[in-house]
Amino acid sequence: MLDKKHIKYFETLVGEENVYSDKAHLIAYSYDATRTRYEPEAVIFPRDEADVSAILKYCNEHQIVITPRGAGSGFTGGALPSQGGITLGMEKHMNKILEIDMENMVAVVQPGVINMDLQKAVEEVGLFYPPDPASEQYSTLGGNVSENAGGMRAAKYGLTKDYVMALRAVRPNGDIIRAGKRTIKDVAGYNIAGILIASEGTLAVITEITLKLIPKPKFTKAYMGIFPSVDDAMNAVFKSLAAGANPVAMEFMDDLVVQALKEKLGINLPEDAGALLIGDVDGNVIEEVEFQLETLEKSFKENGAQEFIIAHDAQKRDELWYARRNASPSITIFGSKKLNEDISVPRSMLPEALERIYAVGNKYGFKVPCFGHAGDGNIHVNVMVDGSDEQQLHDGHKAIEEIFELVVEMGGTLSGEHGIGTSKAPFMNIAFNEVELDLFKSIKQAFDPNNILNPGKMGLPN
Repeated sequence: MLDKKHIKYFETLVGEENVYSDKAHLIAYSYDATRTRYEPEAVIFPRDEADVSAILKYCNEHQIVITPRGAGSGFTGGALPSQGGITLGMEKHMNKILEIDMENMVAVVQPGVINMDLQKAVEEVGLFYPPDPASEQYSTLGGNVSENAGGMRAAKYGLTKDYVMALRAVRPNGDIIRAGKRTIKDVAGYNIAGILIASEGTLAVITEITLKLIPKPKFTKAYMGIFPSVDDAMNAVFKSLAAGANPVAMEFMDDLVVQALKEKLGINLPEDAGALLIGDVDGNVIEEVEFQLETLEKSFKENGAQEFIIAHDAQKRDELWYARRNASPSITIFGSKKLNEDISVPRSMLPEALERIYAVGNKYGFKVPCFGHAGDGNIHVNVMVDGSDEQQLHDGHKAIEEIFELVVEMGGTLSGEHGIGTSKAPFMNIAFNEVELDLFKSIKQAFDPNNILNPGKMGLPN
């Protein structure tokens, strides 16, 4: 329990206006996109790195559990206070873009900066920050780093980890550490920044992030390939990339999603459309963009595409992307609750992976619409169930476990971008052996020997 004396100390430290233990705040900070609820005992908003250090030092001395949180937009419970204690809200004060360095093409930001705000700020000066998670309009960069967020542009530009050059962070005992440098090359010492990326706030609290920027491409066009079957579309993914295509994004929607888009939203698609591939290509000269489109069209048609549509203006591009943006809400026609997992497999395994995933759905009698980032092998698998039926929920979770097993067997992983958190923690032994899990525990022990920082996540002990 968090005693009143502790609350009083924190009020003295950061001001009463930054410490809350009223029911409204506890409820507001008790859930994320999983809709699972764990109430903290208090919510504290640090003003700066010194506050973070002092708060953590005190919590470590008094064995108070603390969970760092950005926007709370995660899909796996990574920022939920599953063991109670304090939620450390980083979004209220530590939300500033500290520097945009044009000469070295880097941005220095605090963890509470919204992803889209940084994108807009750097684009105003002709630069580009590519990572674009679906939550980009509200998710924070600290959360993006903690989960190694992906996005639609990952097919060409990579994940958050590919843009993190350096971090400042606070260990659970209050020590402030620097990891990485502003230099392009740095091979001095262990890659501590790499360990902190995707650690879900279990090792340290990130207080400053130095991010790589690139020049903004001058031209962008969108495309859509319409295929008769899922298998045709999946073969077109890795074969077009092997043929030299390098799209910014290559988003996939299967036949069930196509059906849902037609029935629920009235989107005009061909009657015999069995799958869609939608994406963008970009470049600094228009000839480069046209070459990419020609390569994609040729490869798509060689792999069964019925149509290849190019958006030559912004309005048409928005029309093509409307289908992808509405894939998730449309599939509720198949069930009141979706068990959504973001598995990832090698791209060449996509046809087989989807065939086997659908077979699991058929085994249990569930519709399993799939969509996602096929260009990097990351598919959102949605096992659709009746949320009020306990047996369906039980069987749905069994189906998810079987899907995880087959994905790992094929060289894939439990999560391509959402992370592990609490929801996937029970399945970590599918993806990692005992020696590997013990190594994770040893790393946690080295950073956080008293286990006060976001315990119970990623399959680590409570």
